[in-house]
Amino acid sequence: MAIWRESKPLILASQSRVRQLLLANAGLSFETVPAAIDERTVQQSSGLTTAGEIAARLACEKARDVSLRSPGRYVIGADQTLECDGCLFNKPVGRAGAAAHLRALSGRTHLLHAGVSVVRDGKPLFENVSVARMTMRELSEDTIRVYLDAAGDAASSSVGAYQLESLGIHLFSLIEGDHFTILGLPLLPLLAFLRSQELLSL
Repeated sequence: MAIWRESKPLILASQSRVRQLLLANAGLSFETVPAAIDERTVQQSSGLTTAGEIAARLACEKARDVSLRSPGRYVIGADQTLECDGCLFNKPVGRAGAAAHLRALSGRTHLLHAGVSVVRDGKPLFENVSVARMTMRELSEDTIRVYLDAAGDAASSSVGAYQLESLGIHLFSLIEGDHFTILGLPLLPLLAFLRSQELLSL
């Protein structure tokens, strides 16, 4: 039995393999259409300064961009921002940037804000921001080098220079928060919304 009740599948406005896997494992029918927006331009022009607000705006703008090209379809947008002691982190640039992120986060607790939005025909229908607290262990220069050697290009593909579902787990001493939030898609509130709209059969 199909869980998604609409005749046309959901659209995920993201190329993230992890987000795709989360939706697939939840049994949802979906297609992937990447959003054509410049995230940093959207962030700067919005005037928003808090991590949660930025994550929510970017998630909504990604979904809105794709929804305007996909009439009648439900589009999911998602974004994640990292905040440590009031400073916002974007994806690092190259190995040097990843190493700088790890030095800055070493031995400290940072917050991951994961935003998710559902938009149809350019109209936002749902928005949620969930937060996880991540405490990184003290990292020596040797540990950072070994980690970056092992992680390769993946280290600079995610904010914070880590992917918790992979080698990034070795960097942490304490994690507080929802697993799906940490992976970048607050799945429980998203499913609750879809269920409230009678879009799911389960």
